[in-house]
Amino acid sequence: MNPNKEILLNPNTKVSFRKGTQEKIVLLRQLERKVLWLSTWMIHNANHVRVKKDGLKVGGHQASSASLVSIMTILYFDILRPPDRVAVKPHASPVFHSIQYLLGNQEIGQLENFRAYGGAQAYPSRTKDRDDVDFSTGSVGLGVAVTAFASLIQDYVRLKPFGKTDTPEGRMIALVGDAELDEGNVYEALYECWKHRLRNTWWIIDYNRQSLDAVVTDRLFGQIDQLFRMMGWRVLTLKYGRLLEEAFTKPGGMALREWIDACPNSLYSALVFRGGEAWRVKLEEDFNSGHKVRKLIGSYSDDELHRTMTNLAGHDIGMLHDTFHQLQDDIPTCLIAYTIKGHGLPFAGHKDNHAGLMNSEQMEKFRVQNQIRPGYEWEPFEGIDLPQEKITSFLKNVPFQQQGSRRFSDIKLEVPPIPVPKGKDILSTQEGFGRILANLALSKAELVKRIVTTSPDVTVSTNLGGWINRTGIFSRNPIPSSSQESEVQSFQKWEQKPSGQHFELGIAENNLFLMLAAMGLSHELFGKRLIPIATLYDPFIYRGLDALNYACYQDARFILAATPSGISLAPEGGAHQSIGTPLVGMVQDGLAAFEPSYVDELATILEWSFEYIQRDGSGKNTSEWLRDSHGGSVYLRLSTRPIHQLKRNLSPEQRTAIIEGGYWVFEPETNAELALIYSGAVVQEVTEAFELIREDLPGAGLLAVTSSDRLNAGWQAAKRSRHHGGPRTVSLVEKLLEPLAENATLVTILDGHPATLSWLGGVRGHCVESLGVEHFGQSGSIDALYRHYGLDTQTIIDACASAYLNALGYHDH
Repeated sequence: MNPNKEILLNPNTKVSFRKGTQEKIVLLRQLERKVLWLSTWMIHNANHVRVKKDGLKVGGHQASSASLVSIMTILYFDILRPPDRVAVKPHASPVFHSIQYLLGNQEIGQLENFRAYGGAQAYPSRTKDRDDVDFSTGSVGLGVAVTAFASLIQDYVRLKPFGKTDTPEGRMIALVGDAELDEGNVYEALYECWKHRLRNTWWIIDYNRQSLDAVVTDRLFGQIDQLFRMMGWRVLTLKYGRLLEEAFTKPGGMALREWIDACPNSLYSALVFRGGEAWRVKLEEDFNSGHKVRKLIGSYSDDELHRTMTNLAGHDIGMLHDTFHQLQDDIPTCLIAYTIKGHGLPFAGHKDNHAGLMNSEQMEKFRVQNQIRPGYEWEPFEGIDLPQEKITSFLKNVPFQQQGSRRFSDIKLEVPPIPVPKGKDILSTQEGFGRILANLALSKAELVKRIVTTSPDVTVSTNLGGWINRTGIFSRNPIPSSSQESEVQSFQKWEQKPSGQHFELGIAENNLFLMLAAMGLSHELFGKRLIPIATLYDPFIYRGLDALNYACYQDARFILAATPSGISLAPEGGAHQSIGTPLVGMVQDGLAAFEPSYVDELATILEWSFEYIQRDGSGKNTSEWLRDSHGGSVYLRLSTRPIHQLKRNLSPEQRTAIIEGGYWVFEPETNAELALIYSGAVVQEVTEAFELIREDLPGAGLLAVTSSDRLNAGWQAAKRSRHHGGPRTVSLVEKLLEPLAENATLVTILDGHPATLSWLGGVRGHCVESLGVEHFGQSGSIDALYRHYGLDTQTIIDACASAYLNALGYHDH
């Protein structure tokens, strides 16, 4: 590529590259060299210099970092603007921290403690790192895809009255390791975002052609190119730097180019590692003595030949500068940037360099090459061949820095009262959820205007239809219904319009959770808070669990309504019946899990959830022992099973207990010997069994657990406080179980794995009989399946009787 050459971006668009400002290029090359030094030294310091007590390798991926140094240098020091957001390839974390250090956004102590407690994180983290991380990365592929969904949310926010602004649109940029393109969620996201006419997104592929264990398949770039073009992306392949482009213009140059194009990745990487003499030997072997290539390579010394043959576009600052500056429109763009893994380091190209580390001798040579004096390794201007004031002035005026803090905040939205839906005595929690949202759609409250829903093609079957009939589906441009559609009678009147408040997704749960991640970070990324609500079938949480964990890891805020759940979805069979999801809800950090039985409980939980997902640690914490001050996301496990609703008005104390995890429906007498404890849809069987049991044990108690997660969290927090000499805090679950006799038995029941509630026996040392579902479900009626899996009334009575007799000393034989 020379300065005047035109490069085909797509069949209809040509862009002419011009020579960049030479003085700026010189500065950027100096910074490129400095970033390579700092990132490499950071890893070396962590592994070979810093004192380690455990003797374990710290790691740090020097080679993977090096391949992105040039691209990240040009981006952060020249191309990026404050509205732009970047997901950095996980293994390039040291490069990111080095750049932030030079920009004044990172402390030297963080670099010195890279991968240590309290230091810069192994992979960029929004919640643990102190510098300017836009998206956490680490679980490969997810950080790539979330940028596309963030772009969709940027469009959504800017088209709403509350989000209108004159500030420029940001570009959502992913720095992608080529091996990340093996991740299926990347292609799920590509397809989904094509449907929504994605804009303002760059995916820059670090095409170093080496993965963790091997060299990447030859000519993979062609498949990447085709896939992206099919999804409406502009694809730009940046392969050769200007030294190679210049060589190609000389006699023998075209033959040399054809040789490189045909060279297998494994051979090219090996020659990169072996150096200039190896290049010459191989080329002389492949071209006879009279060939023009022989004369061409004869004009270079071994060092010059190596420098030329490794001059790929992904390491050519001038080429990258001109390329990026030409991309001024909003077309989604995939840039395949050819790079060398370990570029500039002694093990560049080596097939085992992924986890490789430079030894002390290699680092000493590298120090000399970079003109770094011993003891000055962390000095930001050490080794730079330009006056310090010139570099300082340049850094001060970097466009990316001009706004100051790029992490926004937004007002906390007042939560309107959430009344219990009226008109039906028999109602499932799923239908109640749909009615609550449909009623909310009529409200003028600001919080309701910020609600945005999404679902992976289960919108109707999860009862979101009423909400969408009243709010519409979001589309950047109005899409009118055809005359044929308008003549068809349907309960679903789904207008597609900019004012719509729902994203309809395809059946790909990874996309759902990545969309929630983007929605749930909107207040920090774009300055406007959204209230995201998603629905999906409960068993398919497993399908998107990695992405759910990723969203929570970033501290995204959302409400997830998972329904239907359990074997209570009886006729659907085992493929759609969830078992272990209550345990997922308990163990997933950043997610408060609930399983209400009644719709009034659900209304109470939802009202609390709308406030909880807005918390940031700045307000007063009314529950010192719960994980509440900083807030989080919420998971509602709901059911399609219709339940007779209780005619009651919940007291403030009952509402608080529902939120904190449980309450006595019937309080036990002091020293009672039996308590039935349940969650969710089994309430009918449990209540019937309890009424019969009370004829013989009138002092027994009936405990509703609305959140095993929060009950357990409160108990764990109270124990920690006592162990660490804090306040003598007593958790809610300890108070609830206090009236029971020491030898009392707890019989727990839920439509899910019994371990969800069996831990309650450990609170005060009570015996536990746990009923639940441990094996895959099957088709049948609720009554038949409850009998088969032991959730029916008679099984509950038998479990209570057996437990009571055992407590009296009459053991089963």
